[in-house]
This record gives sequence, structure tokens and C-alpha cells, in this order.
Amino acid sequence: MTIHVHDPHDPRLAPFTNLTDMQLRMRMEPAEGIFLAEGEKVILRALDAGFVPLSALMEAKWLPGLESQLAQHDCTVFLADEALLKSVTGYRLHRGALAAFVRKPLPSVPEVLEDAKFVVVLEDLVDHTNVGLIFRTAAALGADAVLVSPQCADPLYRRAVKVSMGAVLTTPWTRAQPWPWLLEDLGEQGFERVALTPAPSAVDLRGWSPAQAGGRVALLLGSEGPGLSDEVFARVDTQLRIPMTERVDSLNVAAAAAIACYVLAAGNAD
Repeated sequence: MTIHVHDPHDPRLAPFTNLTDMQLRMRMEPAEGIFLAEGEKVILRALDAGFVPLSALMEAKWLPGLESQLAQHDCTVFLADEALLKSVTGYRLHRGALAAFVRKPLPSVPEVLEDAKFVVVLEDLVDHTNVGLIFRTAAALGADAVLVSPQCADPLYRRAVKVSMGAVLTTPWTRAQPWPWLLEDLGEQGFERVALTPAPSAVDLRGWSPAQAGGRVALLLGSEGPGLSDEVFARVDTQLRIPMTERVDSLNVAAAAAIACYVLAAGNAD
């Protein structure tokens, strides 16, 4: 069903209201069991991944590319002009379309790790943009799965979904619980637990290969600033560093993840 809307306070638009208020979204999306996909490509990827849409809000020009697939579900499509979209969401919607989807239950850790050889593990990242970028990198460079700590930013928060270009919807992932004791289980399952750190004592990333660890690798990444916790470092097998000039002391965690994934995934392919 398609409905033209003209009132930004229409209660039916509640899932799309005040998207710039991060605290509101963080409370609303997990609690109500929804997530938001932004842009035609990401919405289509969510549909292809089997997520069920509840409703959508978009400019009319985006409807032709989405209508046939949304029509396969009991999904109301609200059409509005650009001014109303901005009024509802609180910002200019560059990609012109939003859809609210039902979250799926997260798989268990054993399900996610069953056939995985290369896993990215995120501890307590607070920036949703970094989370989304790392998921996109992990998908692009051959990581099999992602584990996120209980306090890590939500991969299905709107910003993370958008920045990942839908990679969070297609990459196997789940919450790593119990944390950090799950890392001990990873070691018992044959994963070499590798931590990125700028410490001079760490091994040069360029000289290390997953083959040295028997093939299965878990790349551990911590939040910018504090990095990985002492509890995690106590459970690490190898510390790796990315060689850098003296002009900087560290890299953005998403940039570091891209470099490490490129090197480690290539090593796993050998």
C-alpha cells in the first residue's frame, strides 16, 4: 500500500522521526526490534538478505526501483517531498529512501564460527561509523564473520548500516558472549588471537602470515583511544603492528582494520 503524507507529525512515521538523536535511536531500535536501512541499494540488500520490511518512507522518484520487492510484503510505503523528509528525519536524506525492517534473532557464536577461518572481533567500539566501515572492509577483503563485544556499538544502528552499504546485513555476526572469556574458547578452537597495537614490541604485520598460526585467525580491534582492554591482551597469542612514520602515533581503527584485513586475508588465501 502506498500513501502520500504531508504532515511531519503523522504518528505512522514514528520509526523515521528524529534520526539525528542518537540516544533516541539507540533506545528505540533494539527495544522495538527494528532497524533502519537508508538508500535504494541498502534497502534492496536487506530484502535480498531475507529481512522483513514494516514500512518505508521515500520520495516518489525512488519508488520504481523498490516497489516490486516491497510489494511482496505487508509493507506500507509513505511518499513525501524532500522538505517533509528533512522535517521528519532531522537531516537531508541524500539517498531519498528509508525502510524499517524487523531484526532477526542473532545466531549463536558456534553457528557464526562453524566454517570460519578469518574472524574480526570488535571490543567496545563506540563510533557507529567505524563499526560500519569495518564491516564493509571485512566483507570486501574476505573475513568470514565478525564478533562484537556486548558493549560494542550496534551494527544495525542506522548509521552503521548505511556506512557499511549493507555489509552488516550479509556478513555473519553476533555478540561475543561471555566476554572476554569467549576469547579462550577461540583459542581452544584453533584460532590465533591477533591484536593490533602500535607498541614497538609488536611483530611487524608485513612479516607475519596466518600460515604460521595454522590458518584460523581472529583479528582483535579495540576502541579508538583506549584500544583493547588489559583483559583482552591477557588472552592474545600475537601482537601485530602496522609500521608508520613518526608523524603519527596511531591510525583510525577502521583504517587499521582495512590494512590488517588485506594482509591477513591474503595470507589465508595462500
